[in-house]
Amino acid sequence: MNAPTSTLNWTPAEENATDAAAKAVKIERETHKLEKRLCRQVGQAIVDYNMIEEGDRVMVCLSGGKDSYGMLDILLKMQQRAPVKFELIGVNLDQKQPGFPDHILPEYLRQLGIAFHIETQDTYSIVKKVVPEGKTMCSLCSRLRRGILYRVADELKITKIALGHHRDDMLQTFFLNMFFGGKLKGMPPKLVSDDGGHIVIRPLAYVAEKDLSRWAAHRAFPIIPCSLCGSQENLQRQQIGNMLRDWEKKYPGRIESMFTALQNVVPSHLMDHSRYDFKNIRTTGVPDADGDKAFDSEEFTVPTLPGLQLLPLP
Repeated sequence: MNAPTSTLNWTPAEENATDAAAKAVKIERETHKLEKRLCRQVGQAIVDYNMIEEGDRVMVCLSGGKDSYGMLDILLKMQQRAPVKFELIGVNLDQKQPGFPDHILPEYLRQLGIAFHIETQDTYSIVKKVVPEGKTMCSLCSRLRRGILYRVADELKITKIALGHHRDDMLQTFFLNMFFGGKLKGMPPKLVSDDGGHIVIRPLAYVAEKDLSRWAAHRAFPIIPCSLCGSQENLQRQQIGNMLRDWEKKYPGRIESMFTALQNVVPSHLMDHSRYDFKNIRTTGVPDADGDKAFDSEEFTVPTLPGLQLLPLP
């Protein structure tokens, strides 16, 4: 005689609990992958461009937005595992915007136990007074902020100034310069400041904005909105950002391809005669694999990216 079988009956509450547990495990796994990716990308950028060296005092510029919070958060993780010793000093410029919650950042930084400095300068009144209503305030605001932060960097004996610009910012800047400035010019990951006295670095150079948004939500950063310019609509940068997001939605992988292009410049195949000596080109008689194949049709290797859509050739 066969043994009686028993049927395990799940109540709706038990099923919901099981689903919730499985979902929590998945979220934890994805968050761990995100953290590893962020640390790897920031670490790679630091190494590729020699951003941080032994004994550096790095000024982490904090605006209260997701990008600068994310930069500080990841740099603190990198500081624990880096082969070189360096200091991190958080710096915020309180521009006296009406209603600005000036207690949030100090409280957050004290909880972290990190050294910080809050610089208070009423640039808000200057910008509102000088810039006509309806005009973009970003340019003047940026110049005022830059000068103040350079002075603070000198006072704090800073060796590197870290800004929270990410991969998408760099692409947007490239297209802004091309569309509106007539230049193939982007936002470099490391540069000497315009006054010649400071090294500016962008540790988030390889990081996608969408990853920073996810990390900010996970870490529940106390985000402070910018009331000075955040409400301005139809800015050129915003238009470029919308264009890039639309491209990425329609053609997944395009953002990665364009960003890779910024790291693979071929001056001999552009048209800037001040950057490449076109006038004195001579035949060498020696085959060159990188030489131009002027009579061949263009061929491109299609990147193997998930969801990449191939469009029919015209």
